[in-house]
Amino acid sequence: MKKRTIAITAAIVIIAGAITAFILVNNSLGNKVEIESVIPEQAQDSGAQKEGTANAAVAAAAVTPEQLNGTWNITEPSKVYLSVTTSKETVNFVDPSVKGTWKVNLEDASAMTGEGSVDMSALDSGTAQRDEHVKGADFLSVTEFPQSTFAVKSFSELPKEWTEGTAVPVKLQGTLTVKGIEKEVTFDAQALYSGGQLKLSGTTMVTFEDFGMSNPHSIVLDTENDLEVRLELTLSK
Repeated sequence: MKKRTIAITAAIVIIAGAITAFILVNNSLGNKVEIESVIPEQAQDSGAQKEGTANAAVAAAAVTPEQLNGTWNITEPSKVYLSVTTSKETVNFVDPSVKGTWKVNLEDASAMTGEGSVDMSALDSGTAQRDEHVKGADFLSVTEFPQSTFAVKSFSELPKEWTEGTAVPVKLQGTLTVKGIEKEVTFDAQALYSGGQLKLSGTTMVTFEDFGMSNPHSIVLDTENDLEVRLELTLSK
């Protein structure tokens, strides 16, 4: 009887320990980063500059080509996000160390250029142990490849007339380079002019395999092979 009591007690301790360990791992591996868009939701909803109410039309200011054309530089609080979908939720990584330019030419989309770079050592998911693993040799190899870049090859044609505070659609086609491996991608994006700044918000999908990686798996979580890359950029002249 005593042996049975000891065995039951031991089993309870083991089960309780396993549950506690699962909860601790689950909490540490959960999403800690919320995506912050540089374009307000109401501006995104307006899409291709739809007509608003009479009051909104009066309040909205026209933006001239002179205000838009020229070289714009990525400034704070610009961020790049990587999102991975697990068997439980989507986990976001954020990187605020972004540099680059966008040369705007409303008259000639073929004359527009754009480029950007991200310091991968600044990538952050809110969990140090997870970040260290992702930046290690099994995945991003940040020590060997400290920067990821995006060079735009073409932009979709932008409308000639803009309204301040209203988003316009734009596609960016170009080369995304991660770990020294190049991948042709298209960002579906929106651009907005407000308060003397340009805002750009866009996403594209890649896979772990595109850059020579395998999607991570563990006893606790599985992950999908897809990765969402999201640009949330603020630019100033």
